[in-house]
Amino acid sequence: MALTPMDIHNKQFAKGFRGYDEDEVNEFLDQVIKDYETVIREKEELFSKVNELEERLNHFSNIEETLSKSILVAQESAEELKRSSKKESQLIIKESEKNADRIINDALSKSRKIALELEELKKQAAVYRMRFKMLIEAQLELLDDEDWDSLTNGVEDEEEEHTSHTYEDQKSR
Repeated sequence: MALTPMDIHNKQFAKGFRGYDEDEVNEFLDQVIKDYETVIREKEELFSKVNELEERLNHFSNIEETLSKSILVAQESAEELKRSSKKESQLIIKESEKNADRIINDALSKSRKIALELEELKKQAAVYRMRFKMLIEAQLELLDDEDWDSLTNGVEDEEEEHTSHTYEDQKSR
């Protein structure tokens, strides 16, 4: 059991023959009491300070642990976001490539269709030109035909006769 300053103060010593000087012993005991009280007070202050520092240490340890966990969560989130973004970008690229292929295929298909239509129109134009040429040649042959000449000669003679009558009628008036 630890001594208290009161234990030291109340301690009684048996007196012996030729013992120590009582005043000197009391003075020494008073000094011991003061020093012992100071030591106890310092011990209590240090104990209190140790408790406070342990609480602060626990608090900062908790903060450190929380920050470490937060950093890990942030890193995991960043990695997940990075993976997700990469996956999404790859999907966008694939979709864009599909759209580009579709657009190119559509354009090629339309180009082929237009080329076929152009060829068909060229063929139709050639057929039309040939038919029109044949029609004109047939009409020219009709004009060059002798029957046409005989028909027109008879009409020309009548026209001249009619024109000359009309002119003479006008003169006589």
